[in-house]
Amino acid sequence: MNNSLIIALDFANKEEVFTFLDSFKEESLFLKVGMELFYKEGPSIIHALKEQGHHIFLDLKLHDIPNTVGSAMRNIASLGVDLVNIHAAGGTEMMRRAVEGLEAGTLSGMKRPKCIAVTQLTSTSESRMHHEQLIKVPLLDSVLHYASITKDAGLDGVVCSTLEAGPIREKLGSEFLTVTPGIRLASDEVQDQVRVATPKIARESGVSNIVVGRSITRAENPFESYRLFKTDWEGITI
Repeated sequence: MNNSLIIALDFANKEEVFTFLDSFKEESLFLKVGMELFYKEGPSIIHALKEQGHHIFLDLKLHDIPNTVGSAMRNIASLGVDLVNIHAAGGTEMMRRAVEGLEAGTLSGMKRPKCIAVTQLTSTSESRMHHEQLIKVPLLDSVLHYASITKDAGLDGVVCSTLEAGPIREKLGSEFLTVTPGIRLASDEVQDQVRVATPKIARESGVSNIVVGRSITRAENPFESYRLFKTDWEGITI
C-alpha cells in the first residue's frame, strides 16, 4: 500500500459520501472512514465502499485495555478493510493484542489488514504535549519512541506528521509505514492541523502514504483537486 493518496471521507452520512464519489466515476480510490461516518452508518458503509472496488482505511484510533482492543480488532478484520489504527499510548501489550485480533478475525484467503499506531496527533504542538500530556522530551523524541515500541509490538507502521517521517524511516527502515495527515497544497488554509506539509514535501521526506480530507472533499471540483494532489504527490508535471 506504499505511495497511496488516501482521501478522508469527512462526511456525516452515506448520502453525502456517494454524492462525492459520483465525481470519480469508476476510479478505484483509497478512502478513510473515520469515527463520525462509521458511528453513523456502521459496517454497512464499509461493505458498500468495498463493493465499488475501493480500498479502506478504517480510522477508529482504538485505545482501551488489551483484551477489549483485541476483541474489537477481531470483528473489524472480518469487514475486509485494508488498514486500521490504534493509539501507541495504549502500550505494547495492547498493540500486540490488536495484531492478534486482526489475525484471528481475518477471513480465510484474505490478507490481514495493515495496522498502524498514532504517535502524536498532527493537531498537537510541542507546547501542548508538554503542558497537557506532561511529556517533557522534544516532540520528535516522543514520536520516535512511540514508533519504536510500535514496531517492537509487531505493527506495520505509524501515523505521524511529515516532519517526523524522515527520522522514523532512518531509524526503523523504509518498510515501516509512515501515514501522514495534515497534507495541504501551498494555497490551502491550515485549519485545525498544526504540523502540516504539501504533498511534494511529504514525498521528498520519504512518507509512505498521505491522507487528504477537506482540501479535496470540500473543493468546488473534487476530482480536479484530487488530480492536483495526486500529481504533486507523485511528482508528475502537468
